[in-house]
Amino acid sequence: MQSEPETVCNVAISFDRCKITSVTCSCGNKDIFYCAHVVALSLYRIRKPDQVKLHLPISETLFQMNRDQLQKFVQYLITVHHTEVLPTAQKLADEILSQNSEINQVHGAPDPTAGASIDDENCWHLDEEQVQEQVKLFLSQGGYHGSGKQLNLLFAKVREMLKMRDSNGARMLTLITEQFMADPRLSLWRQQGTAMTDKYRQLWDELGALWMCIVLNPHCKLEQKASWLKQLKKWNSVDVCPWEDGNHGNELPNLTNALPQGANANQENMAQCKSLEYQHLPAHKFLEEGESYLTLAVEVALIGLGQQRIMPDGLYAQEKVCRNEEQLISKLQEIELDDTLVKIFRKQAVFLLEAGPYSGLGEVIHRESVPMHTFAKYLFTSLLPHDAELAYKTALRAMRLLVLESTAPSGDMSRPHHIASVVPNRYPRWFTLSHIESQQCELASTMLTAAKGDVQRLGTVLESIQKNIHSSSHIFKLAQDAFKIATLMDSLPDITLLKVSLELGLQ
Repeated sequence: MQSEPETVCNVAISFDRCKITSVTCSCGNKDIFYCAHVVALSLYRIRKPDQVKLHLPISETLFQMNRDQLQKFVQYLITVHHTEVLPTAQKLADEILSQNSEINQVHGAPDPTAGASIDDENCWHLDEEQVQEQVKLFLSQGGYHGSGKQLNLLFAKVREMLKMRDSNGARMLTLITEQFMADPRLSLWRQQGTAMTDKYRQLWDELGALWMCIVLNPHCKLEQKASWLKQLKKWNSVDVCPWEDGNHGNELPNLTNALPQGANANQENMAQCKSLEYQHLPAHKFLEEGESYLTLAVEVALIGLGQQRIMPDGLYAQEKVCRNEEQLISKLQEIELDDTLVKIFRKQAVFLLEAGPYSGLGEVIHRESVPMHTFAKYLFTSLLPHDAELAYKTALRAMRLLVLESTAPSGDMSRPHHIASVVPNRYPRWFTLSHIESQQCELASTMLTAAKGDVQRLGTVLESIQKNIHSSSHIFKLAQDAFKIATLMDSLPDITLLKVSLELGLQ
């Protein structure tokens, strides 16, 4: 291919404590990222530091000149750039010769080559105006011309900045959020009672996720967090700010193919992911012996998945609950469990079973608590080879689906205060209920498969199915599963499992 004609560009880069604090280039290319010429000069400076002459600050050089040298310096500077600097030079000369001018009230003169004070803030150069223009442009395209992809690249850049502890991460996200809030479609959708598109919602989700990363950053100062909180509250108070659950106006749920069904849904995605190798990196000395970043990451994930949380109201937020849970579990499934990690699993499973109301696997949970079927299935399969008793205890506890159970009160109904405390039997709007019931069925099927040949375990699992599963189609599916497992070609039929199949079929 014919190459472009070579052009010469004038590039200036300012550094402060190993950071590029400002850039200028005569190419005129405007973008969020540095132009190729700035990158080339930066790489040249990094790779060949000896080739770039290091000058003292210009104020030091001028200090060494006598009067004749200073006059020659100024006149040559004006001659070379007379069209650009002559008006400024004349204006400054007039001010310096006037005793009462503002410039003569200040001691010394500025030196752009001297660098900032050690106490001054220093951060990477970010062209804020260009960030705003680019985001505005992408949003105005409404999903066409790959604008969604471009916005996701911007989000990825913010993540990269946060990873590098670059303070521009929060600045850039603030600029992006302001443009999202100024999108004229928000008020239009609000007036029409129309739901925003799924792609657009996902972009808002990413905004929220990034803000969580920023406010949870342990390296931030309290005043920074207070400033962000104030800003987030300000945005939240704006009328057009989208609700997290997405139930604006007359939004109607459309659940066709909304969520994946069945036991292999992620592959009672992963195949496309490149297999990653996770290793135990030693953590800082203030952590306990044997702990690593990997053990901490796994433990935090298990704590998060096991938290009791109330199902949100809106369709989109309910789908997000399922989606986020499955994404986190698929990440955990990439990790090969060793003895250290199995200890973490045991510890957390016991803790969640015995814990109080914050645990989704505790003895008592709220009727509208998000079910633990998917998480428990993962815990069950992970713990089964190492601690079968704990695996079954966890899975059986998670089988409940209280939202479908009657709220008929127990106790002495003759007493007035008992009657007054009765909660009416209403079904909350769980748009993802069919998906949740299928996950409950998958958990039960997983336990039936594992319990083959164990009469006592099969009896316990059967009781749990009969008590907790309310869908006739799912009970019938489990009857079929039990029959298939009982009559595998490579072994004799399992009589107990056949009885389970018959019981469920009759039910």
